[in-house]
Amino acid sequence: MFKKLFKGIFTILGAVLGYESFYLLRAYIEENAAEDAKYAGMSNTQAVFLGLLFAIIFGIIFYYMAPALGRQGSKMANTIGEDLKRVPGSDLLAGVIGLMMGLVLAFLITKIYQDIVPNAVYLALTIGIYVVFGFLGVVIGSKKGSEIINQSIAKMQMGRPEEHEQNPYAYNEKDRKKTKVPKILDTSVIIDGRILEIMKTGFLEGPIVIPEFVLVELRHIADSSDALKRTRGRRGLDILNKIQEEYGIEIYNTDSEKSLKEIPEVDVKLLKLAQIIKGKVVTNDFNLNKVASIKEVPVLNINELANAMKPMVIPGESMTVTLIKQGKDQNQAVAYLDDGTMIVVENGRKKIGQTVEILVTSVLQTAAGRMIFGKAPR
Repeated sequence: MFKKLFKGIFTILGAVLGYESFYLLRAYIEENAAEDAKYAGMSNTQAVFLGLLFAIIFGIIFYYMAPALGRQGSKMANTIGEDLKRVPGSDLLAGVIGLMMGLVLAFLITKIYQDIVPNAVYLALTIGIYVVFGFLGVVIGSKKGSEIINQSIAKMQMGRPEEHEQNPYAYNEKDRKKTKVPKILDTSVIIDGRILEIMKTGFLEGPIVIPEFVLVELRHIADSSDALKRTRGRRGLDILNKIQEEYGIEIYNTDSEKSLKEIPEVDVKLLKLAQIIKGKVVTNDFNLNKVASIKEVPVLNINELANAMKPMVIPGESMTVTLIKQGKDQNQAVAYLDDGTMIVVENGRKKIGQTVEILVTSVLQTAAGRMIFGKAPR
């Protein structure tokens, strides 16, 4: 509907322009009638007919030009809109005020020589002065005007009672404070599910942010033809629903971020988003943790937290464990603690299936987990 309306308006504009163009051409011909007497006797009927002919020709041209101009205009409007999203409101306001002041100053200057110079020169000078002063007004206004506006706002706020600024990303009313850092959840930590239990304890403060591309990836996993992936994806969606019901989450729309559109990898997008909104990435992905450290993006690793919360074991202590299976070496056996920590026991192969007391010899701590090495009595 809008396209048809635009095409019709553009066609009428072309017809009017064609009609006016003919009358400008006729005026020019009549002024030079003495040099070319053939056109001197044009009647009003002929003039009207030719005017309508020009209007029809121009209307047809504009009719076929309308779709292409509409597409280009739409692209230009979208580009300008996306660019304006990055401009702070104070800069935009200052630029508009600077433009208005520049145009007013240009108007006053053109009045000085309006009656002195010829019309053709006056028109050229006026256009140039308006363009130059308008451009200078925008540049100077956006550079210095925003500083003046910000300083004025700061002075006004100093005279008001102190108030806590609200953070739109906060996940409950008490946490809506400026000092809270957004926590960005990745796909792995959502599927893992432990994030919900951590949030219940209250240790994870601040706003919880879910990027839109993480939701898309989670939906693809939930729709996978692989049964295991499908189950994990649906589990992740269930966890998200519980977080939304109990704490609230912010879905971050990344369509307006040009820098994110150019990045195909989800993990790299996640780190880039954390840099943009100055947040922390919550994950249990070992590789993502390493890449984040290279890019100097703060990360909260759930696996590292779980390892840190495991009971401390010191070499030389005694432990009672049940040997489950054979280890890699011929004389080794393997046992597990309740939290899943693996224990490698020397001299334990012959005692598999028994509960024995061992002596801890060493503890190996890694980002992926912890391993305990011990020795059983012969």
